[in-house]
Amino acid sequence: LPSSAARGGGRRPRSNVPARLVAGTKESAFVHAVTAAGLVHAVTRACSAGNVTECSCDGSLQSGGSASEGWHWGGCSDDIHYGMSFSRKFLDVPLKNSTGQGGSGLAAMNLHNNEAGRQAVAKLMSVDCRCHGVSGSCAVKTCWKTMSSFEKIGRFLKDKYENSIQISDRVKRKLRRKEKSQRKIPIQKEDLLYLNKSPNYCVEDHKLGIPGTQGRECNRTSEGPDGCNLLCCGRGYNTHVVRHVERCECKFVWCCYVRCRRCETMTDVHTCK
Repeated sequence: LPSSAARGGGRRPRSNVPARLVAGTKESAFVHAVTAAGLVHAVTRACSAGNVTECSCDGSLQSGGSASEGWHWGGCSDDIHYGMSFSRKFLDVPLKNSTGQGGSGLAAMNLHNNEAGRQAVAKLMSVDCRCHGVSGSCAVKTCWKTMSSFEKIGRFLKDKYENSIQISDRVKRKLRRKEKSQRKIPIQKEDLLYLNKSPNYCVEDHKLGIPGTQGRECNRTSEGPDGCNLLCCGRGYNTHVVRHVERCECKFVWCCYVRCRRCETMTDVHTCK
């Protein structure tokens, strides 16, 4: 999960309590959005590749363009409309059916976050072109629309996660910001929303299913989410030496067996206190 001491890389902590998301938090919002975006991205890619019979490329762009500027639409543009529709039916309809058209605050928020993920895919669509002409003169260009990489979409949603908006749990006609002083600021389609503040993921909580970060392996030299400073939540870390023994420098000997040396390496392993 994004940017939290308990959400970085490394091994999972030694705990019998299964980690799970807490409903209505920033992390839950991010997961809803990235799941919906991933479904759009995967289905649309499959459509463009011809792997789905119900859809293909975006035919509405064919034969268009700007002759005066020397380019026209062509190739196989990604048609995200089918992917968006499929994602809504797959993820949104069950939510609406179980809560009466998404009437509860939590359901309405989840529906919004699902749509925010889909809007991220649409917002980051780009145009690629290929040049045609003598000796690469690029006298004419064929252009098509394509989705951004899912990594770029993920970074966009990560930024939205960092700036997510807390909303009121009292849903009237629409979702509203919790802070009364900010309620006149409109909520955008791409914004991620949450109801409840996140719990402390650093500390084990059996009731919430949070395993904490104690005993989790971390990277002492990293400044990223897998680094000991962030992952250990300021508690520090223990260092112990692990001895690895493996076969190495193996050679085939005629005939017919393999001869290897026995190599030992010593590695420092750091785990959160």
